[in-house]
Amino acid sequence: MNVVIAIYSPFASWCIPDASVEALRRDFPEHSFIRADSDAETQSVIADADVAFSSQLKPSHLAAASRLRWVHSPAAGIGGMLFPEMVRSPVIMTNSRGTSAITIAEHTLAVTLALLRDLPLAWRRQSEREWAQNEFNAGASIRTLRGASVLIVGLGAIGTETARLMSALGATIVGVRRRIDVPVPPGVAQVVPATELHEQLARADVVVIAAPQTKETVRLIGAPELALMKHDAVLVNISRGKLVDEPALVEALEAGRLRGAALDVFEHEPLPRESPLWSRADVLITPHVSGFHADYWPSATRLFADNLRRFAAGLPLVNVVDKEAGY
Repeated sequence: MNVVIAIYSPFASWCIPDASVEALRRDFPEHSFIRADSDAETQSVIADADVAFSSQLKPSHLAAASRLRWVHSPAAGIGGMLFPEMVRSPVIMTNSRGTSAITIAEHTLAVTLALLRDLPLAWRRQSEREWAQNEFNAGASIRTLRGASVLIVGLGAIGTETARLMSALGATIVGVRRRIDVPVPPGVAQVVPATELHEQLARADVVVIAAPQTKETVRLIGAPELALMKHDAVLVNISRGKLVDEPALVEALEAGRLRGAALDVFEHEPLPRESPLWSRADVLITPHVSGFHADYWPSATRLFADNLRRFAAGLPLVNVVDKEAGY
């Protein structure tokens, strides 16, 4: 089979390392692996591809890919490839959900604790060599995760692992997901359908967005939802930037309606320098790094390799995407 590997980005961290490509060539000498490092290179080689290991395919690529039968993404999110032609096509899609669940859950826990304990204030004062003990108001501004109500929107691998960690520290976890007829994950006190999102937002001390990006979840958290949240609640988004209405979030923060927000993803990345989010003391920005860990590329490549063996043998694939549902 001909396999096109098209995993490239302006950011080096999201480009597949040479070592991972060579490992696939070494382990599967019976297949041909063609690497593409740009949209133009992908266009030039996709016609003969049976398989694509990529998160970059565009409509023009699919139109030229007369032999393509399967696409595997090295990431969990595949929304950018679910254009109408791909959804209608017979091409099977799989993703890498689960490979970064632990590191993203730990990141979520870290930024939540940072906001609850006002650590950004400490970091700012450290840079100014200021002893800011009085600014912490004898600890009155410090909150604990123990006893907090945490709403996790999306109970996939990331949401489930986040629930496990936060419940271990004494938080009460409520999860929102599409299906409520499946077992409740460990650490989750209650699972509710999306129709109850507004009701649960009003009760939560911490809201974690871990749902996939679909037609239904774009702007899931907008002005109406932010208005429902507690004035001292924390919002954490580690999913996709389009799930949160950024201008509405800025307006809510300016009005003092939230304690703060921790954002790892944004509608436009890199976050434009003129975005008002940069200068807000109540916003903790990380540059889409919650999924980074030392084994990221080896684990993503191992998952693809396992699926490649299954595909060649005609066996069921792991992490098949429901193209209509969007994940």
